[in-house]
Amino acid sequence: MIIYMATNFDFLKKVDKNLYGIISEAEKLYRDEYFEQCMTQTRKFGENVCKKVLGKNYTVEKTMPQGAGGIKTFDNMLATLNDCSTGTETEKEFINDLYFLKKHGNSAVHSSSVKKDGMTALECLKRAFEIAISYSVFHRGAGSDILRLHYDTELLITGKKSGKTLAEKYTEEKAKTAVSTKPKTSAKPRKTTSKKSKKQSSVMVCKPPQKRISFYWILTGISCIISIVIILVLFISIHIS
Repeated sequence: MIIYMATNFDFLKKVDKNLYGIISEAEKLYRDEYFEQCMTQTRKFGENVCKKVLGKNYTVEKTMPQGAGGIKTFDNMLATLNDCSTGTETEKEFINDLYFLKKHGNSAVHSSSVKKDGMTALECLKRAFEIAISYSVFHRGAGSDILRLHYDTELLITGKKSGKTLAEKYTEEKAKTAVSTKPKTSAKPRKTTSKKSKKQSSVMVCKPPQKRISFYWILTGISCIISIVIILVLFISIHIS
């Protein structure tokens, strides 16, 4: 029973099954640690993409005899792509990525010893991924949603999707932080205002000294009356005597 693992290039299956088969084999070679064979396979992928992009410019001239100016090598095809380029950043990146695959694919083919260069092989797969996206969207009319895809190294190694991208995880965590912060800041003023209101109400209630003051004045008034009465009595007694 054959178990088909998910790949980073699943979107390419609907666009071009042949290219998908070539590059999915490159990922398989990487998982099995055949890094040089992986780089060679990505070169094959880049060359086939180049042929498809050139279209008639390739199929017409490839039938021409040797030395008559026909496109015979990957270098010739890349030179033709350069000549056809309008100079946009997307086209420059596309051609640069193809040159990268050609360079390291050639090195892997002509290497006299096995280098086990996993980092370079991984970079070749990432470049092939960008090439596949550009080819699908700008040359085969695939949906622009493909442009949001990112190369998933975990998917490459395990055959299982890691889920959300790093950018998506960051955005989600940022949103969670913002949500959790809002209620805390809004709750603080409510607590302080409630404390203030309690303090104010207690201060307003605690004013009983007014009763003591009124009692004092009552005593003072009585004392004054008694003093006046005594003075009058003395005054009358003096005049009578």
